[in-house]
Amino acid sequence: MRGLRHTLLCLVLLFLTLPLSAIADDLIMRRIGMTFPETMSALQSSIVEEGFKVSRVQRVDIGLTSSGYNTAEYRIVFFMREDVVHDIVKQHPELIPFLPLKITIFAERSDTILVTLNPIKLDEFFPDLKMSKTFAQWNVEVNRILDRVQSE
Repeated sequence: MRGLRHTLLCLVLLFLTLPLSAIADDLIMRRIGMTFPETMSALQSSIVEEGFKVSRVQRVDIGLTSSGYNTAEYRIVFFMREDVVHDIVKQHPELIPFLPLKITIFAERSDTILVTLNPIKLDEFFPDLKMSKTFAQWNVEVNRILDRVQSE
């Protein structure tokens, strides 16, 4: 487990050192001018309003703090339409690491940052699946969720 935490921290640091233009198309990000608890509540409500179900919320900050790292509030919110995720996983088990969809939320001073993989990138990873329309639809829905949170 310690190795996993170290790997996660290294990946975060790697992303922080890349030029923003190098990752801009790969990620969807929003800076929200609300506190972490307010943003977390708005995010979960927006996910449900978009027709998804929040399947779980994973705390990341506890593991990092217990390893000696100073972190702000940090969570990963997993969400999906249950029937859709089960059908896709049965047909395309190679998508299991990417499902359900997830949004990372963390506090940064008085703001909160929301970050997720752009679902359209899945088409680049898996061009043979012929799921471009599905990935594009997920992209639209994820952006609507984040836009809704940002407008609150």
